[in-house]
Amino acid sequence: MGRIFDLILGALKWPVALCSLFYLPAMVQALQYFQFNNMKFFAFLGGGLAYLAIKILAMARSNVSMQILAHEFTHIFFAWLTFHKVVHIHLNPDESGGAMGFKGKGNWLIVIGPYFFPLFLFFLMLLVTFFGDKIPHNLWVNGLFGYFFAYHLESVVVQIHGQQPDFKEVGFPFCWMFLPGANLFVCSAVAAFNNGGWEGVMKYGAVVYKLGLRYFTNL
Repeated sequence: MGRIFDLILGALKWPVALCSLFYLPAMVQALQYFQFNNMKFFAFLGGGLAYLAIKILAMARSNVSMQILAHEFTHIFFAWLTFHKVVHIHLNPDESGGAMGFKGKGNWLIVIGPYFFPLFLFFLMLLVTFFGDKIPHNLWVNGLFGYFFAYHLESVVVQIHGQQPDFKEVGFPFCWMFLPGANLFVCSAVAAFNNGGWEGVMKYGAVVYKLGLRYFTNL
């Protein structure tokens, strides 16, 4: 099964990159449809500022070990998602990085997943979805989303650089075509979920799709 997914993703690699690049202007334009003047967004923003304030007041950099662990677990998540058996995970004692191994050839989604996918936020979204009736509907939840959103942004910014071995593996042209759009869509989807749950995410995706079609017909 893993080999089948590798073949499918291999065939979709460059079409996905082109779509990400093509829809980037639509994703930017779709931001104007967001309603930022509400308490949910202010709480979300407050959570992000709280993360920044904690870092500044503590006068310390991010927990590098936690970032590396989250990075490797994101590799693992996409390996499992594409039916690859994970055989090991390793963190360097000097906090210089880590590694994970799996059976099979693998695919670009496993390799590049940590550079756009917010693993902690995703599971937080699932938690709210499946246990929403047991979670108080208050602004603290939105603040928690903002806190982990800021953590995700910092992690992505720190990890994206020209010497990244994962980028060399999948190819720099693919990274520069795919990652900007992927990151903007994911971040916007999180903001949409913060305001309107999965329905908000679907509405945002529909707006991006329609704007993209409009650009295409105007070519």
